[in-house]
Amino acid sequence: MQTSYDAQITAALFDRDGAVFTLGDGSVRFEDGAFNQVHDGAILCAALHPSGEGVVTGGDDGRVIWSRKAEAGVLATSAKRQWIDAVDASSDSKLIAFSSGRTLSVIDATDPAFRRDFEHERTVSGVAFDPKGRRIAASTYGGVALWYARIAQQKPTMLKWAGSHTGVAVSPDGAFVVTMMQDAQLHGWRLKDSKDMRMGGYPSKVRSLAFLSEGRLMATSGAQGAVLWPFIGTNGPMGRDATEIGYDEGSLVTLVAARARHGVLAAGLSDGRVWWADPAGQGLNFVKADRGAPIAALALSPDGRRVAWADEDGNAGVALA
Repeated sequence: MQTSYDAQITAALFDRDGAVFTLGDGSVRFEDGAFNQVHDGAILCAALHPSGEGVVTGGDDGRVIWSRKAEAGVLATSAKRQWIDAVDASSDSKLIAFSSGRTLSVIDATDPAFRRDFEHERTVSGVAFDPKGRRIAASTYGGVALWYARIAQQKPTMLKWAGSHTGVAVSPDGAFVVTMMQDAQLHGWRLKDSKDMRMGGYPSKVRSLAFLSEGRLMATSGAQGAVLWPFIGTNGPMGRDATEIGYDEGSLVTLVAARARHGVLAAGLSDGRVWWADPAGQGLNFVKADRGAPIAALALSPDGRRVAWADEDGNAGVALA
């Protein structure tokens, strides 16, 4: 499948039926051609709904919307009608978290009456649930705030590190938190003792990261190849060197996509190509070999065998790995 749209594609995902693309014109496009016009303005972020059916999107209209092929409905609006910067969802806890300005909000996909709003001193740039969906990591300037998702009155645990943190992830075993930073590096913390992990050496800003191989590896963009950090044992990447696969001095990896339980990885490049690889094997499989505009959205299917991609010119496709 390959098509093109008249608007910027802001995210690619897979729900239980196939690939889904979200667009800057406020629409959600499904692989089979179905679409919903859901936001008054651009879609800024998206996540798989906890049910596995459809996607949850946040827009610059301040609304959070659940889109399925047959229907779409508003789940929440931001407290001050600010745009939605980031969203995540947990299939385990059925909770959805989203950020707007300095506020982190939590809603329950099974209980429309449930909502929690947590305030920060600075803008929240990213949100991520822990593996069980009970705690939320919120990245902001100066570090990460860790919140218990359902508790109304609380003080967060603060993981501090100077600088602008642009996104956040929690390792599949729940032992580590990692952030992407504005100044072309990563920073991490081991949660049991808040020990810092500095992860640098990138030639450009890291825009995406993904865990694979049962959480034993973390892949990132930001270099001429996909950078792989080892997350083995209680120390994770501390004291260990990263490796790189798919090195090409003529391009940069702009995005990576993986599934924690699988050992395969997809990467989108600045020259428009997309590859799929098994880091334990040899060679790359270019699922999109034609060069073009930089890859702007990327996703790997739940079985690790299909790749959804989109470039900055509005072209999109789904290919077998």
